[in-house]
Amino acid sequence: MRRSAALTSVTMTAVLALSACGGGGGAAQGPGTGTGTGASGSSAAPATGGTVRILANADFSHLDPVRGFDGGVNNFYRLIYRGLTTFGAGPGAEGTKIVPDLATDTGTPSNDAKTWTFTLKDNLFFEDGTPITSEAVKFGFSRAFDPEAGIGSPYGKLLLDAPKDYKGPYLSGDLDTIETPDDKTVVIHLKKPFADFPSALALANFTPFPKGTGAGAAFDSKPIASGPYKVASYQRNASLKLERNPQWKQETDQVRTAKPDAFEWTFGLAAATIDERMLAGQGTDADALGQSIQAATVARVQTPQIKARTLSGLNGCTTYMGLNTTKKPLNDVRVRQAINHAIDKDTIVAAMGGSLLAQKGTSIQPPTVAGRVDYDPYPHNVEQARKLLAEAGLSGGFSLTLDTRAQPKMAAVSVAVQEALKQVGIEVKINNIDASTYYEVIGTPAKQNDMAVTGWCPDWASGATFLPPLFDGRNITAKGNSNLAQLNDEDVNAKIDEIAAMTDVEQANAAYGELDKQIMELAPVVPLAYEKLILVNGANIAGAYQSDSYSGGVDLVSVGLAKPTK
Repeated sequence: MRRSAALTSVTMTAVLALSACGGGGGAAQGPGTGTGTGASGSSAAPATGGTVRILANADFSHLDPVRGFDGGVNNFYRLIYRGLTTFGAGPGAEGTKIVPDLATDTGTPSNDAKTWTFTLKDNLFFEDGTPITSEAVKFGFSRAFDPEAGIGSPYGKLLLDAPKDYKGPYLSGDLDTIETPDDKTVVIHLKKPFADFPSALALANFTPFPKGTGAGAAFDSKPIASGPYKVASYQRNASLKLERNPQWKQETDQVRTAKPDAFEWTFGLAAATIDERMLAGQGTDADALGQSIQAATVARVQTPQIKARTLSGLNGCTTYMGLNTTKKPLNDVRVRQAINHAIDKDTIVAAMGGSLLAQKGTSIQPPTVAGRVDYDPYPHNVEQARKLLAEAGLSGGFSLTLDTRAQPKMAAVSVAVQEALKQVGIEVKINNIDASTYYEVIGTPAKQNDMAVTGWCPDWASGATFLPPLFDGRNITAKGNSNLAQLNDEDVNAKIDEIAAMTDVEQANAAYGELDKQIMELAPVVPLAYEKLILVNGANIAGAYQSDSYSGGVDLVSVGLAKPTK
């Protein structure tokens, strides 16, 4: 899955995230989603003390928040870093509300939401005792422009006003477009009006740091914490341990409960090993969190003992098939509509591991995005598909090439597509591309074939980070292109601009729901499925729920142990 990394309100050429999300990534929203079934001890508040252990297949991308940008690491960042705003703590919609963090509120806009003013709370300190001031906010924000460090979320560079040749604080010095009239006041100037700026500020690249720190890759090995925990020890690809940050004050933080004394990650474990350990739940694994189980393990989760400590819910992303509208015969809307009708979503869900691991995709936006409309424009109908192909003069059949990742689940999905389209006379040639280069290849229009199976995850619960990156024709680029359909429709582009000008965020999200329907009339993609996670937690884990802002993973700021041991 790829994350969104473009904004409606910033109609400059979008910088697109190239990172593949481990099972998803990015913010999502939806009442009642991701809450799962209460794990043993999860319904009770965690006690103070003990160590929460996390079994992981791979290490985090980066500990430096301007370098890392995926759902898993963003969840981790909240334990050690704080920003002006953050996502709320709680299942469903509670976990996607934007709330104050270091700031006293979510900001005061002026100049048509092109200028934003924030006031910092009292008694804020970094782990070394340095006060968190407006100057630290300014310095931290400016790090996003550094050509070496600023490789993660693009929102700093997309939104913040800066000279064209600005290269971050280490090379260019202070960023004068962020004003610091006193230690507690920050005045931020944006390139263009943006009503949803408090949501963008909840992302990790807007993390304050003491002025002059973090040059090179310093924070990737030894970050400077502003949250309730700091790094105690770190061995890349092996282990990471967090301990309490004594400079963090609970009274300044309404989001993080910080119940455990420590968190400890073990990296490099095989997925099958993690499944076995979490199912057994022996010893310190009773205090552990794992990752979403594999399809082969699903049946074993159905026992009452295991089910009692299982969470399940959507990961907030859409798996879809892009249809390259620049290639014949996919340049005919009737052909694209026929393909949408021909795909049997039930076989797609089966290929992804069954209904416990996926549900049928209908709209472009997943059910977890604010303002999303629940509708199904192309129910499975082989006869309707054949009729549309006949109208397009293609009853005799034709062939298409489908790009896909060389990965078992995606291979199964591709075969399901192949079998469905065979029934309407379309021969599908499957083109397997190595997973490590897949997004780079399909994001290069010159290398792109007719169709591609991929996915998209929003950065926060808004259509702003979903539809414009995928369908704004003005943002089609020679490399790193996210508009796989290469759709460049004047009416769609105009509607994107119209929504961008809205100052009411809820009104804008509702408008994105309607734009979803408008785009699907053109059938540039086939929404295939919305993936789910199944998480088996240790029996001693308490306060666990799935966060709709962190790819359906357990929200680390609320979790702890029911009965801590020293």
